[in-house]
Amino acid sequence: MGSQRSKTDGMQSLLEAARDSGKGLPPVDRWHPEYCGEMDMVIRRDGSWWHEGTRIGRTALVRLFARILRKDEDGETYLVTPAEKIRIVVEAGHFLAVRVDALGEGEAQKLVFTTDHEEQVVAGPDHPLRIAFGKDGEPEPYVHVRGRLEALLTRPVYYELANLAVEGRAPDGRQCLGVWSDGMFVPLERG
Repeated sequence: MGSQRSKTDGMQSLLEAARDSGKGLPPVDRWHPEYCGEMDMVIRRDGSWWHEGTRIGRTALVRLFARILRKDEDGETYLVTPAEKIRIVVEAGHFLAVRVDALGEGEAQKLVFTTDHEEQVVAGPDHPLRIAFGKDGEPEPYVHVRGRLEALLTRPVYYELANLAVEGRAPDGRQCLGVWSDGMFVPLERG
């Protein structure tokens, strides 16, 4: 995508693919186009999308792109259409988890996360909640959304989880604080 024309054509193709998929999500996992290079597009840690150094301010445009997002086995994230596969950069999560609702209590509790793109998932076996720890030791909580895409929990959402924390047993057998969701106990403390 070296020339300005090809960058414009690539962007137009991505927009058309996102629009053409109707109300449901397009089947990006079934599309296997050839790799077309990378685009100067970044999803920053704060959930903002940037193209060629400029923030994409139109929510509708960001939502269109989010529909054709895919993370492949190589660990890279792409915007994918039936005809193109273009690599982009993701600083943390592909989305932000901006809300959590706790339904029920104890081991029967279900944690429903809502993303900044209005997708909802129940943390559990199909949508694991995981807590990574940064170099500074700070927790970086993520919930699986779809495919290999994850949402980084915003700080207020993580604090809500901390308020829901109970004593439990981690998968490695140690006692710790964590949360239950859909039959799974997720430790909030580093092991």
